[in-house]
Order: sequence, then structure tokens, then C-alpha cells
Amino acid sequence: MSTRFTPHFTLYSRSYCHLCEDMLAALQAFMARQGQAYTVDVVDVDADPALVARYDELVPVLAAEPAATELCHYFLDEGALRRHLGLEQAEVQ
Repeated sequence: MSTRFTPHFTLYSRSYCHLCEDMLAALQAFMARQGQAYTVDVVDVDADPALVARYDELVPVLAAEPAATELCHYFLDEGALRRHLGLEQAEVQ
């Protein structure tokens, strides 16, 4: 049995990026299937030169707390998301 918590994500994005919109939609759909509450901040990398320098061509990037751990970029990696949420262990039992 996994401990439920409210995960928090940050999606590093761009306003004109269809992959960014796709990743946000995929995250929303995945979390809805899990029936789990979560929060997500969408951050426009173009608003901060430091973020452009760090993420420029990797956008979209999905990061999770704690420690802003990068889970995936370009497309939602459901396996990485499952591991972060502790869902793989729950499914094995």
C-alpha cells in the first residue's frame, strides 16, 4: 500500500509550444486516471534568461518536488511518473 501525498510538479514551458500543451494534457489525463490530487505550476522559460539558458531546447520539461527532480522532457514519461509517485510498487503487490 502506497502512502498518498499531493504531488507538486513544475512544467517548464513556452507559450507557443504544442509539445508543452501536449505534456500538460497528458499529465492531467494521467493524474485523473490515478484519481490523485496534484498541483502543477506552468513556468514560461522565456520570461527568465536563466531558465532559457538551462532548458531552452529541452522544453517542455516536467520537474517534481522535492528538489525539482526532472522527470522527463519533450513527452510525458509515464514510467518515470509512476516511479516518482510510487505506483509501480503498488501495482506489483
